[in-house]
This record gives sequence, C-alpha cells and structure tokens, in this order.
Amino acid sequence: MSAGDQKNGGDKPEDMMPVAKVWPEVERAECLARGAALKWASGVFCRPEHLERLSQYKKRESQRTASIHTRLKSMVQSYLEGVGWGLEQLREARVELKEVSHALKKAGLESDRNAEGVKSLERLREVSVNHCQLLAAVSNLPRLYSVRSMVLETERLVESRRLLEAHARLMDLERWQDDILWQLHGTAGTAGSALSTEDQELVAKYFSGVGQLVDALGKELWAVVSSALALARQNPTPFVSAVRIVEREEALDQALLEERGGTRGNSRPLPPGRPRCWRACFFQVLEEAVSARFRSVSYLHTRGPGLAGHLSALQHAIMADLATVRHLLEHCVPPHYQLTGAYLKASHRCLHAHLAQVSSWDLESGEIFAVLNWVLHIYNSPDMMGHPELVTEMERVELGPLISTEGLEQLQNKYVQSVRKSVSEWMHKALQVELQDWQRDQEPDTDHEGFYQTSLPTIITQMLEENARVALMIGESLRDQTIQMGLYEMENLLNRFREALVEFGKEHRRDPSNNKNKFYLHYLLASISNCIILKKSTESLQQQQSSRSAGQLSRTPPNPLAALDRAVRRACRLVMDQLLLDLKPFLPALLTRPWLVQGDPTPKLCHVLERHLELYGRVRPPCRQRLQEEAQWLMVVEYVRALMQKRLVCRNAEERRQLAQQMVQDDQQFREIFHGLEGEGSVPEVNPLALLPVLADFIQLGDSGMLTLEVSGLATKYPDISDEHVSVLLDIRGDVSRDVRGAVMESLEQSAPPLPAGYRPIFTDILVPHSTMAFCLPTAKCA
Repeated sequence: MSAGDQKNGGDKPEDMMPVAKVWPEVERAECLARGAALKWASGVFCRPEHLERLSQYKKRESQRTASIHTRLKSMVQSYLEGVGWGLEQLREARVELKEVSHALKKAGLESDRNAEGVKSLERLREVSVNHCQLLAAVSNLPRLYSVRSMVLETERLVESRRLLEAHARLMDLERWQDDILWQLHGTAGTAGSALSTEDQELVAKYFSGVGQLVDALGKELWAVVSSALALARQNPTPFVSAVRIVEREEALDQALLEERGGTRGNSRPLPPGRPRCWRACFFQVLEEAVSARFRSVSYLHTRGPGLAGHLSALQHAIMADLATVRHLLEHCVPPHYQLTGAYLKASHRCLHAHLAQVSSWDLESGEIFAVLNWVLHIYNSPDMMGHPELVTEMERVELGPLISTEGLEQLQNKYVQSVRKSVSEWMHKALQVELQDWQRDQEPDTDHEGFYQTSLPTIITQMLEENARVALMIGESLRDQTIQMGLYEMENLLNRFREALVEFGKEHRRDPSNNKNKFYLHYLLASISNCIILKKSTESLQQQQSSRSAGQLSRTPPNPLAALDRAVRRACRLVMDQLLLDLKPFLPALLTRPWLVQGDPTPKLCHVLERHLELYGRVRPPCRQRLQEEAQWLMVVEYVRALMQKRLVCRNAEERRQLAQQMVQDDQQFREIFHGLEGEGSVPEVNPLALLPVLADFIQLGDSGMLTLEVSGLATKYPDISDEHVSVLLDIRGDVSRDVRGAVMESLEQSAPPLPAGYRPIFTDILVPHSTMAFCLPTAKCA
C-alpha cells in the first residue's frame, strides 16, 4: 500500500463521523442493512455443511456490489457533465449580454447626435404641408364649384323618382365629401395635429345638401317599399330600383366597415352617416306597411257580426298579399331576402298584437267564438297558413302561437262566462213560462207517445246541446267546460223548479176548489215527465264529457241528477197528497156497518183511483210505475188505518165472516184497478194488497187458539207490525179472551224479528188511536 493509500485509508473513520452526524438516516440504513444481512446469513448457514457454499455466496455478492458501484459512478459522471455544460452556457450568455449592452449605448449616443439635425428640417416640413394644402385646393376646385349644381340635379332626379340616377349622383357627392375630409385629415396629420373643428364644420356646411338628399332619397325609397304590393301588380320597376339601391348601400356599408373599421390610429374614418343599414330599414318598412292594415280597426266597427267579417277580410287580404309576394315580389329581390318568410313573420307579429288588442275588448260569446275559431282552425287551415304553397316557408319560419296558451285559456273562460250568463237568463225565462203554463185553463200538451210535457225540457235540452255542439267546433276542452257550466245551471234550475213545485202545492192547498187550479194534477204529472226528459239530456251531456277533463274542471262537480231526483220526489209527493185529498171524503165511511151491509165507499174509492191511474199513464216510465206503486201503498195504508180505528167491532162469527168477505171483495176490486201494474214489471217485493187477505183471514179465523200461530206468521211476513196493531185486530174480532190475548201478545213480543234489508214498512206509517180505558178500581189483579 502506498503512502497516499495509507493516508486515505487512515482518514475514512474520521470522515464518516461527520456524515453520520449530518445524515443520521445513513447510519440507520447501515444498521438495518447489517441486521438484514445477519438474518439472511443465519437462515442460509444454519448447519455446518452449508459452509461449503460460502465461497459461492461471497463471489456472487462481490459481483453484485461491483455492479452497483459501476452504475453509481456512471450516474454521478453524467450529472457532472450536465452541470459543466450548464456553466459553459452561462459564461457564453454573459459575454453576449456585454456585447448587446455596448451596442445599445452606441445607438443612444448616435440618436442624440441626429436629434439636432432633425430640427433643421422643420421649415421644410411646413413648406411641404402648405404645398399639399394648395395642391388639394387646386385639385378639388372643379368639384367644389359643381357641388351645388349636382345637388340641384340630384334633387330633381329624386322628385321625378329616377332613383337609380339620383343614387349614382349622390354616391359621387358623398365620395367627393369623403375625399376632401380625408385630404384635410391627412394634411393635419402631416402637420402633427388633428383635423380642426372649424374645418369639419366648413365641409359639413358646404355639403349640407348631401345629407338632405340622403333623407329625401330614403323617404322616396321607403314610400316605394311600403306600396310594393300595389306596385307589383302595376309596375314593379320602382320597387326593383329601390331594392338595387338598398343592396348598393348595404355593399358599400360592408366595404367601408371592412376597410376602415378594422384598425385604429391613422386609418381613414367612416364617412358621415355610415353605416346606413338600409336593408334592415327595408324589412322594418315592410312590417310597418303590414301593420298599417290594422291601425284603422276600431272597437265600434267590429262589434257583433262585424268582428267575424273583419277576420274574414283579414284572411282574404293576407292571402292575397302573400300570393303577390310569392309570385311577383319574390322575383324582384335577391334570394337571400326570403321575402315570403319575412312577410309571414311580419303578418304573424301584427296579427298577434292585433288579436291581443281584440281579446282585451268586452266581447260577447259570439264574438269570442269567432276569434277562437279563426285562431285555432282557420289560421292554420289549408285556406290560410296551411296552404300547400306555404308549407315549405312555414317549416322554415318559426312563427310561434298566434295567441299564447294563457291568452287562449282566458278567452275560453270569457266565452264560458258569457254563455253562462245567456244560459242563466234563458233558463230563468223558460221557468217563468213554465210557471205561467201551470195556470192555464187547459191540459198540458202531449208528445207523439201521449205523455204530458211542456216547453221547458225542450228549450233547456236544445239550448245545452247547441252550446255543447258549438263549443266542440273549437275543441273538446271548451266543450267540456261548456257542458260543466250547463250542468251547474241545470242544477240551479232544478232547485228553483223544486221550490216552484212546493209553492204550487201550497197555493193549491190554500184553495183546492179554485178553478185556476183545475189542472193542478195534470201539470204535476207533466213536471215529472219533464224531469225524466231532463234526466236523459243530462246523462247524454255527461257522456259527452271526456273522463280526463271531467275531474280536472272542478273539485266539486255539479250534481244535477241529485237535484232531478229531489224534484221528482217532491212532485210525486204532491201527486200522492192530491190523491189522498181526493180519497179523504170517502175514507170515513170505510169499514163501518153501512159499508159492511152495502159496500158503498169502495166503488167511489175505485173510481178516484181509476181516474188518477189513468192520468198516471200520461207520465213517462219509470215514474209512471212509481206513481202507480205509491198509489197502491197509499190506498192500502189508508185502508188499514181505517181498520185500526175500530169503526166496526164484530159481535159474532157471522159478522167476522162478513167483514172478512167484504175485505176480500175490496181487495179484488183494488187488484182489478192495479192489474196494469203487474203487466209493466214493476211489482214491489212486498205487495201491499196482499195484506188485506191476510188480515181478513186473521179476523175470520174460527179457532181462537190458533191466533198465536197466525200472529207469528203475520209478524214474520210484516215485521214492522206492533203489539198495538195486533191488539186492535184482536179487539175487532170481539171474541178473544184475556188469556188468549196475553198468550198472543207474549208470543208477538218473543218472536219480533228485525226488519230485513230492502223491506218497506207498511205498519210504521199507521198510527193506532189511543183507546179510552173504562174506569176500574185499582185492584191488585188490575194492577
């Protein structure tokens, strides 16, 4: 080992100490490496025979260590080379910066020396500016002298509507004005100052006629454009000239904007009044010409039928104008104008504003219908905007709705309210006519089937159906709203109709013999038939309503059928009251001893019943059957009520037989009267006439011991019979002992069945009169 190596080897432990102190991670990594190596060695050389491979492991680890050292040296060498290259670049940049700084310093010194030389050229610059001004004045003198004559000539051309020639002269004048302003601007820029206000005002004053010519030419142009539809049918040349001028101006605007509007600073400014945007003005004037058709329309000129005529005139005028635009004007303008589409948009916007104004008026139902029908059906129909020749344009142009959805809803609501007012007035008048008919001294009219009727249901039905039909011409939604409104008014009418029936009945009861009420019953029956007709009409209207909208129109839908049912019930009740009133004179003689001998009141009762039932035949089914059934119940109830009054008490078996026999005969007479009821298929579940033979059998039963069983059967068949009714029946027999009566009453009390479902009570309506008890001493037995 050399001395140098010895020196280096001796310095290693001393150098490692500071490294370990500066980077403690190195020491920790070395400790971990040593620990890992010991762990690996203890696992590999765990047995003595494993030491034979120690040399192999040592050689392999030495090669691996050498490889790692080599890669580390290569990496460090590359880093060092990069750092050296970077330092070399920095040195070169420093040298170049010194050279540039030296050159800039020399340029600054040279510039300072040249500034003194420029000052000597100021006098030459002033002479040059004066020379340019004189040159501009000399070159523009001919133009300046001819400006006034050119202006006058151009005015003459404009007045004679030689628009193209006038526009050419006007362009020359504007070009001269622009050139002069630019020369003045350039001269001022050369002199180092801006164009003075005095110069600008001088030029503007000298060329003031040019601005007036522009206004006059524009006025003539827009007059031609506004009358384009009329000119197209006569002489379209002025319109073509106007379009050519508009296109020239538009092209000139675009050229000037591209040439002068893109840069700033010393760029040439735009001429006065530019850009003119005459193409946009062209379409604006066209739209104003379209809107002029609606300016003269007033509220007074379009009232009532006039509004429909006005809308029809608008339709024909717009379609005629569109035909003129498509076939004539479209060929006079460039294709990119799309004049038909522009006219469609203008017409649509003007119509939108006009119809909004019309909708704000106080319109009646017919006028609102005309507007809705025109907007929803005519405007988009093949006769107008849906015309085959306009389909392509309509697909390309998005017009939007003519009236907004909210506006349509408001119009429909106004229509329904207007119709409702009219319907309410007509229904009130119809009801007043009906009330007057009730006072007539003749029978009600009959239809082709012989049923009583008045004009009320015909008026109401035709009115509601006609309103629904008319509303359907607009749409199902309006139809449903109209039907809903009609049903509300129908319900209100029926409520007033029922109140009128009540008053009619009260008036008749106050004076039944009044000749004015001679046909009281007939008109009650006609009212019932009217209600049946109105019910069919109501059901038909309800069926026309769409199920989806029926629940959306109102949270509390009308219920005219319930009002109809209430009115029919009231009328039927009044009819039964009249029947009872006609029967009352004969009821006191019923079930008396003269009746038992002669049977006198029964034929009279049958005559009254026959007369009433004959009139009931003039009522439409099913109320006819209902009245016949109610008359049957009324007769039986009054018959049993007379029996319960104990006008006749049997004294022996013969009288009981006679009484039962007479009751059976009466039953046969009643059945003969009501025979038609069975044929019409409306027989009630419990036939009230069947009660009379049962009571007759009970009265003539010979064995009083069988009364208990008989009463049990009677209570089973008529569960509403009470012990008071049975007690009266036993009294009428006149042969029932106290023991039998007690057994019968006890059996009745024990076997009292509940009322079955659907059973109509008959004894409940029959009150038993209080019996006057004989005086007796309060004995224990009596107590």
